Amino acid sequence: MLPLSDLPVLGYSEAALIPICYNAYKSYNLEIAMRSAHSMVISMRLPAESGKRLKRMANRHGWTPSDASARLVEEGLRRSEFGFIDFRNSPAGRQACLQGSTLAVWEVMLLVRSYKKDVSAVARHLKWPEVKVRAAVNYAEAFPEEINEAMTENEATDFEALKRMLPQAAEFVPRKATKNGNAQASSR
Repeated sequence: MLPLSDLPVLGYSEAALIPICYNAYKSYNLEIAMRSAHSMVISMRLPAESGKRLKRMANRHGWTPSDASARLVEEGLRRSEFGFIDFRNSPAGRQACLQGSTLAVWEVMLLVRSYKKDVSAVARHLKWPEVKVRAAVNYAEAFPEEINEAMTENEATDFEALKRMLPQAAEFVPRKATKNGNAQASSR
């Protein structure tokens, strides 16, 4: 495992300590886990209806039924091993997310790094219990390649690339603080 202290610190907006994040949809990479470990063949019997549903899911994602089974088992194991973790579909594939939120683990880790690894400050920022932020940190420490890959992809996606994917996107840039000390944002 790669300790949190060895992960790179990403840029953030100093005005609000908010990470700059353009790509909110990067799938976790199960292939990394599958490549780095030897595989094992396990046979199982499913009810006919479950088998049909598995095949439909596999077809929908362009996977084989065997790949779909392996992914579902891996996700189920990770859910049982890490509190508050769930997996969701996104336009880029499936990714590890925090239950009860729209944030992926890697997005929470952007905040953790922006707040200089102060889990309590991130919890206050998100208005979450500290244990929920800690769950994201624990997951990131257990699967650093997955999280670092998503963050690297995020760093490589600038606003122009996002605008090509989402033409309705608007970039908000903080202005100077007003006399009362509040910053104003403008849309380009």
